[in-house]
Amino acid sequence: MLNLERLRTLDALARHGSVSGAAEALHVTTSAVSQQLGKLEREVGQQLLARNGRGVRLTDAGRLLTEHAARILSQVELAQSDLEAHRGQVVGELRLSAFPTAARGLFPTALAALRDRHPALRIRSCELEPANGVAGVVRGDLDLAVVLDWYNKPMPVPDGLVKAPLLDDPADVAVHAGHRHAGRTEVDLGEFAEDEWITWGEGEFCHEWLMFTLRSRGVEPILGHRAAETHTQLGLVAAGLGVCIVPRLGRTPVPPGVVTVPLKQRVRRHVYVVWRADADRRPSIRAAVEALRTVARTMN
Repeated sequence: MLNLERLRTLDALARHGSVSGAAEALHVTTSAVSQQLGKLEREVGQQLLARNGRGVRLTDAGRLLTEHAARILSQVELAQSDLEAHRGQVVGELRLSAFPTAARGLFPTALAALRDRHPALRIRSCELEPANGVAGVVRGDLDLAVVLDWYNKPMPVPDGLVKAPLLDDPADVAVHAGHRHAGRTEVDLGEFAEDEWITWGEGEFCHEWLMFTLRSRGVEPILGHRAAETHTQLGLVAAGLGVCIVPRLGRTPVPPGVVTVPLKQRVRRHVYVVWRADADRRPSIRAAVEALRTVARTMN
C-alpha cells in the first residue's frame, strides 16, 4: 500500500527539484524528506532517486511514480472537496496569503467577518508576494492567494487554478510636498524623467512593471532606493529622496510631507484571488471568496 505522505514528499521533490526545496515547501527538515523517500523506495522495491552531482534526480521509476502521485494527490483533494461540499458546512482549516497592501487593506475586515460567520473554520493567513502566493496554491501549501497584476502587464496563472476578480486598484504618484508637481490635479509619467524613483526589489513583479511602464513613456528611470513595503517607500518620499507609484489599497495613512497626485494614464492594478480547481466545491473556499468580494465591493 502506497503511503500518501510519502507520495506527497515525492511530489514536492519533483516540483522543487531538490531535497532542500521539498523540505522548505513541506515545512520539515531535509533529513525527514530523505527518510520519507527512503521508506517509499523500500515500499515500491525500486530506486526512485539517483545522485546528480551534489543533488539528486528522479530515475525512470521515480518519474513514473511522480506522475501517478500528482494524480493521486489531486484525487484526494477532490475527495476532500466533495465530502466537505456534501456536508455543506464551512469547517476545517483554510490557509490564505495576500501581497502586503491587500493583507492590510482586505484581510482584517474580510477574515474577521469570515470567522464570525463560520466559527468552526480555522483561518491561517500570511503575507506573500503574488508569485510566491500562486506557487503556494499550486503546491497545495495554501488554499487561496490574493494576487495582482497591472493593467498593461498581466501575470500568467498556471493551469489548474481558478481565478476570481476582486477589485481594480487605482495608483497615483507620491511626491514630496515641496516637489514641483505637488500642486497638480494630474500628471503624466513622462514628466518624471528627471526624478529618482523609489521602487520595489530587483526581479519583483511590480518593479519589472514599473521599469516596463516608464520606458514605454519614454522615461529611462533613475533608480534611487528600493523597498518592498509601500509605507517604507512613502517614508523615503517624505524625506525628499524620490518619487514612487502608490496604489490606493492599504496605503493610508499617508505620512506628513507626502502628496499623492493622480496619473493621466489611469494606472490600475487588478486584484484577484486564485485557488485550485480541484478544490472548487469546498464551502470554505466559496465562503472566503465571498467575504473578500464583500469587502472589495466597498472599495470600488
